[in-house]
Amino acid sequence: MLRAITIAAATLIAGLGVAVAAGDAEHPHDHPYSFDSPVGGYDMGEVQRGFQVYQQVCAACHGMNNLAYRHLGEKGGPFAVYRVRNHETGEPELHVGKPAHGGVFVDVTDNPYVRAIAANVMISDVDPNTGQITDRPGRVADYFRNPFPNEIAARAANGGAYPVDLSTITLARHGGADYVRSLLVGYDGQSQGVLHHNRYFPGGWIAMPPPLVDGMVAYADGSPTTVEQYATDVTAFLQWAGDPHMETRKKTGLIVLAFLLILAGVLYLAYKQVWRGESH
Repeated sequence: MLRAITIAAATLIAGLGVAVAAGDAEHPHDHPYSFDSPVGGYDMGEVQRGFQVYQQVCAACHGMNNLAYRHLGEKGGPFAVYRVRNHETGEPELHVGKPAHGGVFVDVTDNPYVRAIAANVMISDVDPNTGQITDRPGRVADYFRNPFPNEIAARAANGGAYPVDLSTITLARHGGADYVRSLLVGYDGQSQGVLHHNRYFPGGWIAMPPPLVDGMVAYADGSPTTVEQYATDVTAFLQWAGDPHMETRKKTGLIVLAFLLILAGVLYLAYKQVWRGESH
C-alpha cells in the first residue's frame, strides 16, 4: 500500500514538473498562412520551396514515412504537371500546377519533375540476383528515404535523441503549423551541452540544434533566403504533407453547405404550402 502511494505521489510530482516546464514556453506566433481560412488553399510556390528546404536540410535527420515521391505529382501536389497548348506556337508544353484554363493532367509516372526528384535519392533495396542489400536510384513509387536504417542508429547519430517523423508533425502538435514555424525560429543561441534553448519548446531546452541558417538554401524564384522564410516555407510543405487533400475537402464542404441551404429553403417552402390553410 505504501509503495503504491509512493508511486502515485512520484507520478503526480513528475506530472506537475512537466506542466510547470510546459508553462515556460511562449505561445506560438500566429502566422497568416493561406490555408488557415475555411476557404483557403495552399500556396504551391511556398510548398515547393518548403520541399526544397526539407530535401536539403531536414531530410538529413527526419524521415517522412507516410509520403511517397508519387504524392508530389498527384493532383493537388506541389509538382503536379499539366500539358497545355501554347497559343503562339500551338505546341503542347508542360506546366507545373493546374493552369487557369484547360490543360491535361500528366500521369505521375510520366512526370519528369517527380521522376528526377526520386532518381536523385539512393534507396536501399535487395538485389534480385544476389540477394544482397544494394543502393539504387529511387522510383516514383518509393516512399521517402529514411535517413537511418533503424531507431538505434538514429539515436546514436543524434546524441541519444530520436528525430521524429515529419509526415504528420503539424497535425500531431498542439498549435499545428504555427507551433512548428515558431519552433524553427525560436532559438536564441543559448546552449547547455547537447541542449539548445528555444522559447517555444515546452521546458525551454531541445536536443535539436538550430537547423536553419540564413542563406543555406538558394531559391530560384528570388524569395528571401532567411531563417524566417525557410521556416515559413518548410512548415507549409509539412502542412501539405500531413493533409494533402485539404483543398478538395474544403470545396466538398462548401458544396454540401450550399446543398443543405437550398434543401432547407425547399423544405420551408414545402412546409408553407402544405400548412398554408392551417392556423398555428
